[in-house]
Amino acid sequence: MALFRLGAPSEISNFVRGEGVFLRPPEPRDYEAWSDLREKSRAFLTPWEPTWPGDDLTRTSFRRRLRRNLQEMANDEAYPFFIFRDDDDRLVGGLTLGQVKRGVAQSATLGYWMGMPYAGRGFMSRAVRAMTGYAFTSLRLHRIEAACLPHNAVSIQLLERVGFKREGLARAYLRINGLWQDHLLYALLETDPLPLRVTRRDRG
Repeated sequence: MALFRLGAPSEISNFVRGEGVFLRPPEPRDYEAWSDLREKSRAFLTPWEPTWPGDDLTRTSFRRRLRRNLQEMANDEAYPFFIFRDDDDRLVGGLTLGQVKRGVAQSATLGYWMGMPYAGRGFMSRAVRAMTGYAFTSLRLHRIEAACLPHNAVSIQLLERVGFKREGLARAYLRINGLWQDHLLYALLETDPLPLRVTRRDRG
């Protein structure tokens, strides 16, 4: 029965380093940088995200978000991270490993967002690669799932570039920008071969 008790290790380092980027959980000191980047990127992000609550960018909402993040990590339910540029510690985006399933599944779902000023520079590709390594080693996951809108060519290219395989189409899968929309389903297994990392071609 030990298989059904598998979970995250008791002590996990929540600092993840990638090529030119590092990831860590959000902290109170990040509020201004986060709210500023999200506001500047609102029009850029709106077509790809759930509808933002009216108070989404307030400090009070950010504090609620941090409390929820801490509880989710403590419960081994989700692992949210902000992405920072290595050379100047600039916040450029975020990603989350959510819906963590243990037992016979050992899986999680990947979600991510990139600030408009930093899109197309390879930061997200590097962050996702770093996160998958963290997921398969520190978190001992077997499978990472991701979904994207069929017309989101940039996200499709990103997932396929870092090794995710397309597995199908889910109809009306998520409510994005106020509408139930179909999504392409992708997954990466710990046993999948990773593509060559030619960073100069990374544009995600």
